[in-house]
Amino acid sequence: MIESPHETKPPRPSDRGAIEFDDNTFLVDAALIGELLHVPASRVPVLMREGKITSACERGVDDHEGEFRLTFFHRNRRARLVTDPSGRVLRKSAIDFGDRPIPDSLYQTGA
Repeated sequence: MIESPHETKPPRPSDRGAIEFDDNTFLVDAALIGELLHVPASRVPVLMREGKITSACERGVDDHEGEFRLTFFHRNRRARLVTDPSGRVLRKSAIDFGDRPIPDSLYQTGA
């Protein structure tokens, strides 16, 4: 398993505004998802429609109140974005599980 250095770097200015939140729906820039999952941005919508990129959203509680964690899965990669309600990316990370499939437990929220 290889964890990407994205988690240790602060979000770039280009990440600001990459996520929009309206009417309980998130709209995430395909370039940001593609970067974390190692997929060309143009393929992200296609792969999502085909169910090959899946996602989960969690609302923060307690110390993370007001934050949202968006998780995306594709093949052997898991990407996470933590955002505030304005869409500003607070943290991002990606894990590559190498030749192993993503463990089922990581598809569950809270993992």
